[in-house]
Amino acid sequence: MSRKPVHLAAAGPKSDRQAMWETMRRLNAEGEFTVRDVWLVMGPEAPISRPRDYMEGLERAGYIKRSDAPRKSGQPVMFHLARDIGVEAPRVRRNGTELPPPGREQLWRTLKILGDFTAAELADAASTPASPIKRTTAEEYCHYLKQAGYLGITREGSPGIATRYRLIPSRWSGPKAPMIQRTKNLFDPNRGEVVYQHVTHTEGGEA
Repeated sequence: MSRKPVHLAAAGPKSDRQAMWETMRRLNAEGEFTVRDVWLVMGPEAPISRPRDYMEGLERAGYIKRSDAPRKSGQPVMFHLARDIGVEAPRVRRNGTELPPPGREQLWRTLKILGDFTAAELADAASTPASPIKRTTAEEYCHYLKQAGYLGITREGSPGIATRYRLIPSRWSGPKAPMIQRTKNLFDPNRGEVVYQHVTHTEGGEA
């Protein structure tokens, strides 16, 4: 398979949604595409219902459209992009409604605005009625951003007193929220690299 042009692909690890969207953009540049075309690039372990459901949501939301060309019985439905919004995949449900931004995206955008904050203040400020954020989620995110050098501490925490943080301006890397990976590393999609690697401490040394 040929390498994807930079403007068609996001950097770093991808969700299924992102991989499907990038595939549709690439295939659309060459012509039309089917559900099966998108499914084939996902690997045999992925159910075909995954691209089918996502594409149904995209069609309902107006991002893709079915071809008007007549087709014979048994021929697959062909699609083309009707609204290309760029590299980032649209976040839609199967019924076509938009999903709220992930919690960490809300936290990342809000901490730049707040200036000086505790994790609880950040969670409150970033929460919306449709997408509330738990204090523990903000605490974990602040911990990783601090470890990666994105946040500085303006007041050390102590029993009964919460730690206060501040974004280090020179460390703002872009609009995409750094992601905590399953391996407990922190990946920054703006820079396309792991910016903090979790080390497991064991008795007698590190592993």
